[in-house]
Amino acid sequence: RDMEATPNRTRIKICGITSAGAAAAAVEAGADAIGFVFADGSPRRIERDLAVSLAAGLHPFVEPVTVWRNQPEDEVVAWTGRCLQFHGDEDEAYLGAISAKGIDRVIIRGFHFSPDAVRRWTTCPAVSALLIDGPDPGSGEAFDHKALAALMARITKPVILAGGLMPENVGEAIRIVRPFAVDVSSGVESSPGVKDPALIGAFCEAVRRADAARSE
Repeated sequence: RDMEATPNRTRIKICGITSAGAAAAAVEAGADAIGFVFADGSPRRIERDLAVSLAAGLHPFVEPVTVWRNQPEDEVVAWTGRCLQFHGDEDEAYLGAISAKGIDRVIIRGFHFSPDAVRRWTTCPAVSALLIDGPDPGSGEAFDHKALAALMARITKPVILAGGLMPENVGEAIRIVRPFAVDVSSGVESSPGVKDPALIGAFCEAVRRADAARSE
C-alpha cells in the first residue's frame, strides 16, 4: 500500500472495475490495486454504493482507488477512501484543497504524456504519484515509452504507467520505462467496461515474468 519502490517489483492496478466478479478476478490474479471510475460519461463508471460494497470486501492488501474527472470538491471529499486519482482539468489549487481535507490522502495525478506535464506534476506538493497515460485516457492508446524513459531520472515521484497496455506488450513497457506500477483497463476487457478474468490473469502473469527477467 505504500509508494516506496521495491527493486524488481512492479505493482499492478486493474482499473474500471464494475462488478464483484471483476474485483474477485483482479484480486485472485494478484493485483495490488483496483480502480473505481466515478467520472461521468465513462463506460466503466460505477455507482458509489456498489463501489463502497466492493471496496469493503477487498483483501486488506489490495488498495481501492477512485478515479475522478472535473467533479465538485465536496463530492470528492465526501468519499472516505484513501487513494484518489484525478484525470481532468484539476489544477494545483484544487488538488491542494483535496489533500488538505484528509491527512492520509494519497493523490494520483493522471495525465497524457508530455515533457511539460511531467515537469508540472512532479513538482506539485499535493501529488503523491504520477499516472502517465496515452493521448486519450481509457481508449487503450499507447504513447512513446522511450520518450518517457528518457525523463525518468528527473521524476521525483512514483510513476504509474498506463495507456494501451495489454498482456502482449506490458513486459516490453516495463523493460523500457521501469515504472513503479502499471495500470490497465481496456487491455483486459472483452468489450468496453466488461473485464475478462483470463486477460486479467494473463496481464498479471506477464508483469511477473517481466519482473523476473529484470532480476536475472
